[in-house]
Amino acid sequence: MLRRICVYCGSSSGFRKEYREAAEALGRELAERKLGLVYGGASVGLMGTVADSVLAAGGEAIGVLPRALFGIELMHKGLTQLHEVGSMHERKQLMADLSDGFIALPGGFGTFDELFEIITWAQLGIHQKPVGLLNVAGYFQPLLAMVDHAIQEGFVKEEYRSFLLVHEHPAALLESIANFTPRTDILKWIDEEKIEP
Repeated sequence: MLRRICVYCGSSSGFRKEYREAAEALGRELAERKLGLVYGGASVGLMGTVADSVLAAGGEAIGVLPRALFGIELMHKGLTQLHEVGSMHERKQLMADLSDGFIALPGGFGTFDELFEIITWAQLGIHQKPVGLLNVAGYFQPLLAMVDHAIQEGFVKEEYRSFLLVHEHPAALLESIANFTPRTDILKWIDEEKIEP
């Protein structure tokens, strides 16, 4: 059952207006579907936009922010909840624990890090939650090409491509997430019970 979606995205807005518009649309869709937002807790960039959009539509927005970034990332002061944690590792773990699915919007190194870590956790069987890309204006095409290249070169199994749901529009992506069925038949060779997330 989906209750909250974790959104990874940039603490800047990028150069295209489509990025901000997509963040606003995703926030509205989450609130309309009564899905809470879990995100990095900042008030700036696409992070702030998606949180503001959720809140403006009457939804729940939960932020998770390390103490060291309170000043740097300009913490959002209007959230439903703001969790203060001690490190980036704690931030990512709590965001994952609070969420029933994950979406990446356009962003930089931090977004890529969060996305690939959560995909790796799915591959290892640490979680069985859906992971989606909101491919705004083709932003993630080079990343998807890199994934396909890794498959062609034998570093990623082709079956693992199914772990990544990709759509251009928030409503379509959220529908795919709502209808997601985890595949447990293609997990990596490591016993999930022996791994601490």
